[in-house]
Amino acid sequence: MTAMNPDSRLLIFSKYPVPGEAKTRLIPALGPAGAAQLHRRMAEYAVRVVHSSGERSSTKTSEVVVYYTGARLKDFRAWLGPDLRYHAQTSGDLGQRMQTAFKATFAAGANHVIGIGTDVPALSAAILHRADKNLDNHDIVLGPAADGGYYLIGMNSFHPELFVDIEWGTERVYSQTREACKKLGFRVAELPTLSDIDRPEDLRTLNNDHRFSDIITDKPLLSVVIPTLNEAAVLGRTLQQLQHGDKIEIVIADGGSEDNTTEIATKFGTKLIKASTGRANQLNEGVKSSTGRHLLFLHADTRLPHNYDELIRTALDNPGTVAGAFRFKTDTPSRAMRIIEWGTHFRSAVLQWPYGDQGLFMERRIFAESGGFPAIPIMEDFELIRQLRRRGTIVTLTEAATTSARRWKRLGLIRTTIINQLMITGFLFGVPAERLRRLYRRK
Repeated sequence: MTAMNPDSRLLIFSKYPVPGEAKTRLIPALGPAGAAQLHRRMAEYAVRVVHSSGERSSTKTSEVVVYYTGARLKDFRAWLGPDLRYHAQTSGDLGQRMQTAFKATFAAGANHVIGIGTDVPALSAAILHRADKNLDNHDIVLGPAADGGYYLIGMNSFHPELFVDIEWGTERVYSQTREACKKLGFRVAELPTLSDIDRPEDLRTLNNDHRFSDIITDKPLLSVVIPTLNEAAVLGRTLQQLQHGDKIEIVIADGGSEDNTTEIATKFGTKLIKASTGRANQLNEGVKSSTGRHLLFLHADTRLPHNYDELIRTALDNPGTVAGAFRFKTDTPSRAMRIIEWGTHFRSAVLQWPYGDQGLFMERRIFAESGGFPAIPIMEDFELIRQLRRRGTIVTLTEAATTSARRWKRLGLIRTTIINQLMITGFLFGVPAERLRRLYRRK
């Protein structure tokens, strides 16, 4: 595919998916939360399309700018990613806001400017490339929508006339824009007509579309990924408790167990895969074998609250939530362990730095964009969370995940706590991960 012009700019006009304020015409069919979730999902898809349109090996990529409204910049960066540029939309109707954005973009030196919305499921990288290419020998490019509007407009110089005297939000938007181009003598390239999703009747086109159908017909699948290595003593109880979840799949990524871990996994009907030993590798391989939109990374000796699946889905319903975890608790009710749990909760909730034994969860999209767990022999969860903290909010739920205190019992509370803190300090100061792993495994 031909690369887009490096002096092109792709503008995405997006509203934050607040229930009751996003896709309001879909509320009778989906409810406020469902309409907002569909708006969110379609915007995320549009960003992926724009990213894919700029992928190339040796040429400069086109700049992407999100013109946002409805929330703070930090919320949009957490939601759509920190690798995009952002500008707040100005006040006024849609035409005034688009006019301001196009004017500023041309003033900044662009020679092709293409603007898109976020509610067209059939938008593709090929269409964006075609639009950009058409601007080499046309003044304007338009992507007509089936409802009489347009899903894309592109220009090779600034033409404010196309944003005035238009009945925005009606079926006359495209015809009025086309007539204005004709009066001004512009050469217009027309893209394929696509359907946008604005009205309840438009939802029929999404019923069999796996990208969005779970919002309309069900709930998103949650994939629980558990790395194992000789965990027969604890795995059965954990898997038994997970059966309470709805719309879940369980992936066991086994690193070569020599006990009956794999037999237990098979007994519970999990998806069992073999992976080379190493928690980071096992977790990453487990994700590759999973299919859920939401991911939960769980230790084999950690048990979750009864309604863990709904707690996770509710937390991830907030676009500004990058990841989350449960409150830390152990199965030993001693006063010393309660102090350790309190300190862990402070680190997790206040510093937004939970660890893997708290049941880390996030969207697959976020996991992929962060690069997954780093290929290091220890502290893989610490490093992933460190990256995610730069992007946005990591929540700690008030409900607890109960993990085994077997390591504290074996090594002692003081020794285990000191070792854990040495791991963090050493990692932050650049001590090689393999050296830290040897210290951690020392009996």
